Amino acid sequence: MDFTEIDREDFRNLLNEIAEAHMPFGKYGPKDYPPRGVPLIDLPPEYFGWFIERGWPKGRLGELMAIISEIKVTGADHIFEPIRKANGGRASVRKRRPNTDFKLE
Repeated sequence: MDFTEIDREDFRNLLNEIAEAHMPFGKYGPKDYPPRGVPLIDLPPEYFGWFIERGWPKGRLGELMAIISEIKVTGADHIFEPIRKANGGRASVRKRRPNTDFKLE
């Protein structure tokens, strides 16, 4: 299948929409990752797996998550690298451990 100019424009628009999308709720939402939540492209594969088993959120968010999941599953995650680079790198989703260092005096 050859891409037409309209197809390319639609793909650019989709990538722009994906680049702006952040998780609005849940463990990767703004409550734990202020101010906007984790970018959808940086959600861990296990999180996508949870939604694959239980169902995607309704609406455009679910559609975008399903698209991103499919891209990641097929090994095409590198397509997001320019987006990550433009946004300062991959968002970390690791929880920081509290500082347990103490001084002995």
